[in-house]
Amino acid sequence: MKVVNLKQAILQAWKERWSDYQWAINIKKNCPKGATWDYLNLAEALLEQAMIGPSPNPLILSYLKYAISSQMVSYSSVLTAISKFDDFSRELCIKSLLEIMDMFSNRLSCHGKAEECIGLCRAMLCTMVWLLQGCAWYCERLRESGALPVLENSLRACLGRMTNLLHSTKNRALVHIARLEEQASWTNVEQALLKVSENLNAVTNQTLKEDLEECVSLVKGIPQMLSLQSDPPVHTSFPSVHAFIMLEGTMNLTGETQPLVEQLMMIKRMQHIPAPLFVLEIWKACFTGLIESPEGNEELKWTAFTFLKVTFTKYLHGT
Repeated sequence: MKVVNLKQAILQAWKERWSDYQWAINIKKNCPKGATWDYLNLAEALLEQAMIGPSPNPLILSYLKYAISSQMVSYSSVLTAISKFDDFSRELCIKSLLEIMDMFSNRLSCHGKAEECIGLCRAMLCTMVWLLQGCAWYCERLRESGALPVLENSLRACLGRMTNLLHSTKNRALVHIARLEEQASWTNVEQALLKVSENLNAVTNQTLKEDLEECVSLVKGIPQMLSLQSDPPVHTSFPSVHAFIMLEGTMNLTGETQPLVEQLMMIKRMQHIPAPLFVLEIWKACFTGLIESPEGNEELKWTAFTFLKVTFTKYLHGT
């Protein structure tokens, strides 16, 4: 199906007032064999037709929402299509686009080929640029027109979505991957950041201004993600516990449980081992002994020790 035919099919559905599932059934009948809806730019075609008028077309938008919910189109194709809309003066259209983002922004993922995963990274970068440009546009209007509630609400809406996107370390990492793939594209980010910074003082609402500054700081920190030094790993291995359990399981299988508990508790206190890690280390040692023991009597001994004698760990949770 060519793009022209796809647009004609969308217009026919709108003229005949098809429901979203009727539209999906009919359009799937005309899909070329082997072609994907992303390849045919279905998300972009739907958004283009939905945004022709002064306000978004609710019926065509319902087709797009159905396509997203039924996974006919990928998140990356929807984000890319959204980022191509640049008329921020059309408040209702921008509001509808942000609401579409809300459908999946908290579960952005990609389960496919490497190219599709890179496509999601690039789409997220484009979306971040689009949201920054929106914030810059509203800041400029605030400088020209004053603190109008409508402009502040629109700025808050764009900023809220960008904050939601960038507060996730995973999402910032995906944007960073896109930056490394196409370093020239980061110029658009820098230009948008510059426009936001130039008009930042036009935002008189102090809370909104602080939120915007925080978001700008997150964006500026993306290129340095790999150079940031992380805290040293927490010490989570306690070989003394492991060695003691191995000794007990091998040499003292029939001994009393209480002395075993008391000796383990002494090790815990001396090494200041947190209770969850303490119990975890005990079970790790037991399963290591069970796995490494040869078949036969030794395996039976470790099975008995692990699942019968080591039930004493229930006494350790309150420590």
